[in-house]
Amino acid sequence: MTMSFDILVVGGGLTGTAAALGLVQQGWRVGLVEGAPAAKLTARLPDAHQAADFTPRVSALSPASERLLTELGVWPDIRSRRHCPYQRMEVWDGDGTGSIEFEAAELHTPSLGAIVENQSVVSALVAGFRDSDGVLIDGRTVVRWEDQDGRQALTLDDDRSLTADLIIAADGPQSRLRQWGGLPTREWDYGQEAIVCTVETTQPHGFTAWQRFSPTGPLAFLPLQTDEGDSHCCSIVWSQDTDEARRLMALDDNAFTAELEAAIEQRLGPIRSLSRRYSFPLRQRHAKDYVRPGMALIGDAAHTIHPLAGQGVNLGYSDVRVLLEELQRARRTGLPPADRLLLGRYQRRRKGENLAMMAAMEGFKRLFARDELPLRWVRNAGMRWLDGQSPLKNRIAAEAMGFH
Repeated sequence: MTMSFDILVVGGGLTGTAAALGLVQQGWRVGLVEGAPAAKLTARLPDAHQAADFTPRVSALSPASERLLTELGVWPDIRSRRHCPYQRMEVWDGDGTGSIEFEAAELHTPSLGAIVENQSVVSALVAGFRDSDGVLIDGRTVVRWEDQDGRQALTLDDDRSLTADLIIAADGPQSRLRQWGGLPTREWDYGQEAIVCTVETTQPHGFTAWQRFSPTGPLAFLPLQTDEGDSHCCSIVWSQDTDEARRLMALDDNAFTAELEAAIEQRLGPIRSLSRRYSFPLRQRHAKDYVRPGMALIGDAAHTIHPLAGQGVNLGYSDVRVLLEELQRARRTGLPPADRLLLGRYQRRRKGENLAMMAAMEGFKRLFARDELPLRWVRNAGMRWLDGQSPLKNRIAAEAMGFH
């Protein structure tokens, strides 16, 4: 049995579901292939009344990403589930006196972004995709890809065959489609692991995102809200050199909490409770090319970066936005979705921006990892200077938020 489509999206995560929904709304015949069952993809989040109730995977969505989700018609659904907009961000050097603050009010915007649990976003997007007559092929994995004279063919693990003019690979950092398509990557280990969990603090977070840099890596406290609107919970992302991360993960909850309180300098008072902890290694990866005949990479299949600025998902949503714009142009002019010039434009528009962000994150990581006194002085003096230059500081923030 063969199912035929205009476009097949492989990967039902944050970027794949957004691309699939946008494409079916444009009128393409779209199939979305995802290994997880539909019931898991569309499950509503359990109520959250304390730290342990939140799901561990969260994203800091920029206003530009919120706009994309609004245009796709799912942002009201996401907001109705659970999300936490934040109005301030405070960043400081734990080994110095430099700090910088960003305020939504100075940018004349309601918020700098929103912290949202990934499951909430995926669930809303998949529900929208199915309501828009998209074909969800769930609980199945792709075992083979072939280019059959310009027509792309996928074989699933149940021996079904799917064909399309264009395959969009959104199957994550270890993308099998990227490998099958012969699209090599440049990659290296950061030598760090990220520890994630949820905490409840004594003081409310004040709808502020907090980030402290240290020589062994950055620590972020991202604000969350319970279903009752309580503002004492934060999602933490603590990126540390591998040996230090493993030492922290081996501690019992009381000892880990004590170290976490010290690392954040008790900005939010003592930590009342702690959820289960998870850790994962950090690796930078960038595909040398995002496209080949009949295939395009988006999101983590094309690039992964250090989480220190929380920009990974926002870069992925910028990929989605640009690819949707190019495919909408094809739809209007009667071009096939795998048109070579169209895919080339997508790559040119996205590759430079992604490389620039990756270089900036690598620069930040290396700058704060150095402990020499002259560098510490320059680093802290630079942060203090930039904090006092409101127009420049706000322009940098606006760029990061997608206000072009």
